[in-house]
Amino acid sequence: MPKNRLQEWRKRLLISRSELARKSGLSIVTIARVEKGEPCRLDTQKKILLALGMDIKDKEKVFLDD
Repeated sequence: MPKNRLQEWRKRLLISRSELARKSGLSIVTIARVEKGEPCRLDTQKKILLALGMDIKDKEKVFLDD
């Protein structure tokens, strides 16, 4: 089972990894690692959510509980 739904949401919103990286201020490598399910800091999750046009309260839609 995946640790998050980042790739699903990114594709749903028609955003490339490089665009998400640019909007979030993160590297493409970081985005790829998060999509693979590797753990990331809460600050990284926040940057990704905001770049997707979501609010912090939407965290559960993208990042699944451990």
